[in-house]
Amino acid sequence: MAGPVNLTHPSEVRELLARIGLRPRRTLGQNFLIDANILRILLRTAGLHQNEQVLEVGPGLGVLTEWLVRYAGRVVAVEKDPVLFEFLRGHFAETANLELIHADILDLNIERLLAGGITKVVANLPYAVGSRFLVDLFQAVAPPERIVVTVQREVARRLAAGPGAADYGLLGIIAQTAYSVRLVKDVSPTCFLPPPEVRSAIVEMIRLAEDREVRPENRAALLRLLQGAFSRRRKQLAPFLKAHAGLSDADQARLFDLLGIEPRARPEDLSPEQWIRLANDIGAFPLDPRR
Repeated sequence: MAGPVNLTHPSEVRELLARIGLRPRRTLGQNFLIDANILRILLRTAGLHQNEQVLEVGPGLGVLTEWLVRYAGRVVAVEKDPVLFEFLRGHFAETANLELIHADILDLNIERLLAGGITKVVANLPYAVGSRFLVDLFQAVAPPERIVVTVQREVARRLAAGPGAADYGLLGIIAQTAYSVRLVKDVSPTCFLPPPEVRSAIVEMIRLAEDREVRPENRAALLRLLQGAFSRRRKQLAPFLKAHAGLSDADQARLFDLLGIEPRARPEDLSPEQWIRLANDIGAFPLDPRR
């Protein structure tokens, strides 16, 4: 399985990239992890077992993949770059518990991918797909039990932010209506080759109990609700709900009282728990995104 190249040694990684004819492209977020300590933290946080199936997005040269296939029962790795895909296919040719997919993760049917039994996502997510891919995961009918990913630090802060924080918004609420979110560690640009222009962070997300999360049939309504509400950030929520969810003044007043929402509340004032209850209570109303 493992070749002679030490994928945490910068000079050996440079030689390997030259040998396979790959010049890392920033537009694809091709910054390869070369820090063994960060690799250990990712694996320890993931807590892998032999009975689990894991999804990795953007495996690159396989520095994380080499360890995932040792600790997990099955690994599905999705790589967009054709040069890297061909390298990985040769490098892991004898690895029976690895399925390599040559595709852009954003073009794949996430429901079909997860339906194969994926329980965890562990990855150094390419910056170009991080937020969009995570939203797709959060919206899935059966999202994975645990997500451990390295993302741009700005994205990590948005994922973990709570009400009142400057970074609190749609991404964090969508995440926290399905997961408990923890910032594990900041990651320096020097941990990658080539070093990115921004700092990164490891984030751990553990699935909430079913009775604490948005009901599956209401997740699409929640996303539309949040997109509309946060397009009017710092404006009161009540007029938006009246216009888009068809709530009468009396119904809205009763709902706000039940959920402990102030009449003059703005979208950023509500906690993820309040958004969960709001989505579950008004999920039957057809939100009109055109208005």
